Amino acid sequence: MIDIANNIQTLAEQSSDTYDLINPHTRQKIRAIPECTSEQMEKAIVKGKTAFQKMKALTSEERSSILEKVCEIIAENKEDFAKTITLESGKPIRFALGEVDRTIQTFKFAAIEARKLEGESIRLDAATNGGGRDAYTIYQPIGVVGAITPFNFPLNLVAHKVGPALAVGNSIIVKPAEKTPLSAIKLVEAFKQAGLPDDAYQVITGDGPRLGKVMIDHPDVAKITFTGSPEVGKLIKSQVGLKKITLELGNNSALYVDNSVRDKIKDIAEKAVVGAFSYNGQVCISTQRIYVHEEVKDEFLTHFKQVTDALVYGDPNDPNTDVSGIIDEKSQNRLLDWIKEAVQEGGELVTGGELQENGIQPTILANVPKDTNVSCNEVFGPVVIVNSVRSADEALAEMNDSIYGLNAGVFTYHLPQAFTFAHELEVGQVLINDIPTLRFDHMPYGGLKSSGYGYEGIKYAMREMVHMKFISMNYNF
Repeated sequence: MIDIANNIQTLAEQSSDTYDLINPHTRQKIRAIPECTSEQMEKAIVKGKTAFQKMKALTSEERSSILEKVCEIIAENKEDFAKTITLESGKPIRFALGEVDRTIQTFKFAAIEARKLEGESIRLDAATNGGGRDAYTIYQPIGVVGAITPFNFPLNLVAHKVGPALAVGNSIIVKPAEKTPLSAIKLVEAFKQAGLPDDAYQVITGDGPRLGKVMIDHPDVAKITFTGSPEVGKLIKSQVGLKKITLELGNNSALYVDNSVRDKIKDIAEKAVVGAFSYNGQVCISTQRIYVHEEVKDEFLTHFKQVTDALVYGDPNDPNTDVSGIIDEKSQNRLLDWIKEAVQEGGELVTGGELQENGIQPTILANVPKDTNVSCNEVFGPVVIVNSVRSADEALAEMNDSIYGLNAGVFTYHLPQAFTFAHELEVGQVLINDIPTLRFDHMPYGGLKSSGYGYEGIKYAMREMVHMKFISMNYNF
């Protein structure tokens, strides 16, 4: 078991205040968390700058070995990490265990890519008077990275920022979501045990807007990487100036089910339930809008409802639990308001739509108007719409009629149709014959429109955390 009491105590000694960390499922206090001051963030940046000098002096093999070692430590403490995720986020334990497995995989990819970041040779003699020179590019770390992470994947989404930053030789400061800081703090201790230089990875807890602004404004922070809402992301982008930036923002993932896959409708419905309701739908690529060809819509909806109604609400520490409490009461009330609005505007409530202790019953709405909140905004809860379409062309138009563009899924056996969707969907990732709630931790991952700016995915995130330098050697001089 990894003890984080000393880490929290260190932060608390420099803080003048605390806030209560609340268990989302029980709504009971877990513990007091330091409300770090702006001065603490500034001191962390100074420490991070010093740590950067140590990090960039390490060889790629040394950085890779540290990342490999942290994988071993996390694996040895898998249940401890999972219980921490469940405690602070309310995520059912079997999904929390899965998040720990993904975190190990994320750091393994970072360890591999740390040894592979290579430039290229350039033929300068392809240009007039360019002969007599050897030229190449190299990648160099940029310095201190400032990361702001969300509540829904309190360990793996931290890893997606920390892993690439350390792999290339940067230092990093994480400002975790106020609602889920414990996993990020526990990770600090794991890296200490793995031999990471002091202060190369730090966690500062407290108010996001205030502490984030310190990182944005500080001249020694070279990059900001943020996962959260489009509104905050746009504000950050307007303030960062010439810093590097990556924004992983919201989405309302769309899925099309074609009539050509009628023999797989039951299987697709089961996959869609996972996509719509895993971790109570509090996933940025949660399946939110499903468009089904009219010829198979009724059959799909029958299976979809049946599997949804069988989901088990309960204690997130119970391995049989599928859904649990929503992250907070504010989100719970918003979801109820959006469901009510959809029904008032003509949508059909197929199932769910009611409070379930501190959660929301998994909710299916059908034939929902496109201008309602559950259709055009990000639900971030256990609510999904199922609308009928007459053709694939209509589905494509409906799927693209969104301010978001992260992931989209298509089930079809029609190859030309699959290629059309692949090329014409206005999203960063298209999943053919998969639900849109799919992410492998090494794949490129970035959104269009209001869904983001820049790319994550270990190799791709690393390229956004380095400078490329061009070097030419004139051997005829």
